[in-house]
Amino acid sequence: MRASVCTEHGAPDVVRVLDVPAPAPGPGQARVRVHAAAVNFPDVLLVADRYQLSVPAPFVPGSEFAGVVDEVATDVEDLGIGDRVTGTTLVGAFAEAVVTDTGSLRPIPEGVGFAAAAATGVAHSTAMHVLRSVARIQPGEELVVLGAGGGVGLAAVQLGHRFGASVTAVASSAEKLEVAEANGATHLIDHRRVDLREALRAALPDGAHAVIDPVGGTLSEPALRSLRWGGRFVTVGFASGEIPRIPLNLVLLKGVAVLGFQFRDFVEHAGEDYGRNEAELSDLLRTGRISAHIGATFALEEVAEALAHVADGKAIGKVIIDVRP
Repeated sequence: MRASVCTEHGAPDVVRVLDVPAPAPGPGQARVRVHAAAVNFPDVLLVADRYQLSVPAPFVPGSEFAGVVDEVATDVEDLGIGDRVTGTTLVGAFAEAVVTDTGSLRPIPEGVGFAAAAATGVAHSTAMHVLRSVARIQPGEELVVLGAGGGVGLAAVQLGHRFGASVTAVASSAEKLEVAEANGATHLIDHRRVDLREALRAALPDGAHAVIDPVGGTLSEPALRSLRWGGRFVTVGFASGEIPRIPLNLVLLKGVAVLGFQFRDFVEHAGEDYGRNEAELSDLLRTGRISAHIGATFALEEVAEALAHVADGKAIGKVIIDVRP
C-alpha cells in the first residue's frame, strides 16, 4: 500500500510516499481502508519529535481518518466489513489503510461524507467536550475563542454560537476572522494588528465568562485578564509552540478557574458526559446544523506540503488529505 512515511525526525519535508506492507489487525482491532485523513498540529510536532510523546522513525504520521472497514480480528463482533467509520490514532492515518482498536472507531453519521467525517472527528469532538463538560458554557454567556481560524478554534466558534453564547473570535488574519464570522462569531479581533488586552477590554467591557485557548504563547495572559469574576479559562493546547506562564495573582484576584483538556484523559475520566456529548454532536452533524470548514485539501503525495501548511499557521478550519488514488 502507499503511505506517507516520516523517514527521520525533522521538518515536514522529511515525509515521503513509500510502498509499505498493509497492516494486519490484531486482537480487538480493525483495518480501515482510508478515504480521507485530517492534519492536526500534533502531527507536525510528532514529525519534528517535539510532541509530549516520541515516536521512533520511521513511522506513518496522521491521527485522524475516515474510511471503510475492510478487515476485522476474529474476536471483533461490533464492526463488520463495509462499515463506514471515522477514528483516531496516535500515528498511521496518512496511508491507504490503518489499523486501530475498535474502541477508537465511530460510525459516520448518515449523510456525512468521508472528508467531512475526518474533519470533525478531533476538532469538533474536542470543542464539544470542552464547551459542554469543562467550560460548561451557558446561553447568553460571553465566550472568547483564541485561534478561532484553526480546526479546534473554529469548531468552538460554531458550537459556542449554537449553544447560545456570544462569541469573540481572536485570530491572526482578516481571512480567518471572516470565516469565524460566517460561523457565528460576533466580535472579531486580529491579534497581529491590535493590542489584544485592550481590544478584549473594548469588546467585552464587563468581561468574558469563558476563554477557550488552543494556542498558548503570548495570547493566554491577556485573554485570561479579559475574564470577569468567576470566569473559566480552558487550555486545550499550544499551537503557538510556546507554553505560557500565567501569574497566579491573576487567578487569585479574579477568582477564576484555570482548567485543562486532553482528549485521552477526558475519555478515561468523563463518565456519562462522554457518551452524551458524542451523541449530541453526532445529531448536530447528521442534521447539518454543524458542518466542517475544509480550508485546503492535499493528495497523499502532498502530505509534506500539508504539514508545512499547518506548521506555518496558514490553515483555516481543517486541512484534509485525500487518500484515494
